[in-house]
Amino acid sequence: MSAAPAVDALRLLVVDDEPTQREMLQLLLERAGFKVTLAVDGKDALNVLERQSFHLVLSDQRMPGIDGLELLVKARELRPDQPFVLMTAYGSVESAVAAMKRGAADYLTKPFTKDELMLVLERVLRQRRLQAEVEELRNQLSDRSRMSGLIGVSAPMRAVFERIERVASTDASVLVTGESGTGKELVARAIHERSKRAGGPFVAVNCAAIPEALLETEFFGHEKGAFTGAIRARPGAFELAQGGTLLLDEIGAMRVDLQAKLLRALQEREVQRLGAEKPVAVDVRVIAATSEDLDEAIANRSFREDLYYRLNVVPIELPPLRDRTEDVPLLLDAFARRAAARHDRPVHRIRAEVVERCCVYGWPGNVRELQNVVERMVVLARGEELGLDDLPEAIRAACDPSPAVSTDALALPSDGVSLADLERKFIVEALSRSKGSLGPAARMLAISYKTLQYRIRKYRIDRSEYAGR
Repeated sequence: MSAAPAVDALRLLVVDDEPTQREMLQLLLERAGFKVTLAVDGKDALNVLERQSFHLVLSDQRMPGIDGLELLVKARELRPDQPFVLMTAYGSVESAVAAMKRGAADYLTKPFTKDELMLVLERVLRQRRLQAEVEELRNQLSDRSRMSGLIGVSAPMRAVFERIERVASTDASVLVTGESGTGKELVARAIHERSKRAGGPFVAVNCAAIPEALLETEFFGHEKGAFTGAIRARPGAFELAQGGTLLLDEIGAMRVDLQAKLLRALQEREVQRLGAEKPVAVDVRVIAATSEDLDEAIANRSFREDLYYRLNVVPIELPPLRDRTEDVPLLLDAFARRAAARHDRPVHRIRAEVVERCCVYGWPGNVRELQNVVERMVVLARGEELGLDDLPEAIRAACDPSPAVSTDALALPSDGVSLADLERKFIVEALSRSKGSLGPAARMLAISYKTLQYRIRKYRIDRSEYAGR
């Protein structure tokens, strides 16, 4: 007698015209905890699908009347998001390929073992759960969670969005700090677009990308004949940003002597072109950004302390991607959609194992690196979904999903606690150390990002309590 399925068991529709095969699959799947509905052929399956949906459809390929491939097409017309696994005869590679092209999530080649069956079902169902989670996260994205290309629902990003909202309506100078690739220019644009200067220009100048000899004229402009080669007058960045916002990116790369002129321009609200006799009044909001440690630069006398305080009226620190890994699935989804549209590629799914590896990877190049990797994957993809084979080898090699636990990872609690209490204490300790960030906490615990999410829900842990500790 088969075991009774749990109330919240996953619902499977099994379609097979052979009674023995149907009963064998029903027995295996119900023992594994699934709630199974049987259909004797394709027509019967369509009648069932018209009345209810399933977490997965498992169908034989060869059946009288409506065969498995035709059933797949008709089932997707009824329920486009319905996961479908086709059972094909041994050696029928063409049918398997055709099924995948028509939208099958996976296929099984007969004869298959119980372990092979369960492996495929788990893979497909994990993918379905991932898609549901991404959709739920996407629905959570409000205007405050998606600013000028910035995307995130994690606690660190929510703090950034809140700071942007509060400072945007003012004219206060802002200093945006963070590692390279975290999106500092996007923060500056978000502030500009939400400010009273949104109708004015947004001008970005990368101080590290301009030759030293041209920095002064780039900022302040020059008059005709001010130096050799100045054949016409040219306004600088301050004048170009008149009435708007000026972003001074990588401000730490600016020469010390030019820093003094910049400080004067900020204090006097006027600039003087090279070769000009009179200064020009400017109405500009300045936002500075840097990936350098300006405190260290001040100590080394390579950055003026008075300029630092003038720029750092409101600081905004962008977290590295490794500290907000809960945003990785959303970013993957957004970048894949964007790249698929830009390059006219058919990619519209990302396999769960790709997301899991990306959540574990440290992303030294941050969001910029992730975006570049996803674009490369989409461009080179052979099908409609991105799998592990599409992920660059360097990232696959760096992302062992089961890393060894370091001997000093976490301190063991005292005796006299249950296994559940012990597990909960480990998770709380890891969250406390990682300031609520799931990626680092998962690595401390040597478990996957998804497993940690499940355990947090299981023990009703509010990780926001640990953010910023």
